[in-house]
Amino acid sequence: MSIAWLWVAPAAAAEPQVTEGFINAATPEVWRIFTTAEGYKQTGVAQAEVDFKIGGTIRTHYDPKGRLGDAKTIVNEILAYEPERMLAIRIKQAPADFPYPDAIAGTWTVVYLTPAGDNMTQVRFVGLGYDDRPQSQAMRKFFSEGNRWTLEHIAKSYWPKCAKCVAEEAAASK
Repeated sequence: MSIAWLWVAPAAAAEPQVTEGFINAATPEVWRIFTTAEGYKQTGVAQAEVDFKIGGTIRTHYDPKGRLGDAKTIVNEILAYEPERMLAIRIKQAPADFPYPDAIAGTWTVVYLTPAGDNMTQVRFVGLGYDDRPQSQAMRKFFSEGNRWTLEHIAKSYWPKCAKCVAEEAAASK
C-alpha cells in the first residue's frame, strides 16, 4: 500500500501595506482618537463604540442612519497596545457588503504613533498578513486608499498643516 502526499504551498507573503502621515496634534490627543468612541468618529465613521482592552472591540458604522450591530457594522478586535505608541487590531467582522471577504482572514493592522516635535504626531498604519492572491492584493490597495483618506480626514481637524508637512509636500511635488 502506498501513501500519496499532497503538499500545497501557502500563498507567498506580500509586503506590508504602509500608510503614514503627520497630524498637527500632540500624541496624547491622537491616541484619544483611536481609543475612545468620540475620538474614533474623527476617523470618518458616523458611529463608534470602543471597549478599549486586550480582546476588546472597536465597533464602527459609516452610515449615520445605520445601527451598530447591523450587517454593515465593522468590528475590529484589539490585539495589543502600548499606550500612546502602538495599537494592533484585526477585523473580526467586516460589513456584509465588504468586497474581499475571503482575503480578510489572517490580516491585521498596527497603528504606530511617534511624537514629531511640539504638538505633532507621525501616524503610521502597517497592514500585515496579505499574500499574493489577487483578492488579497485588491484588498491591500483598498486599505491603502482608505488609510490615506482616514489620515487626511483626521489631519483636517488640526489644520493648518505643520511646517514639516508643507515642506514634504513641496519636495514631493518637485
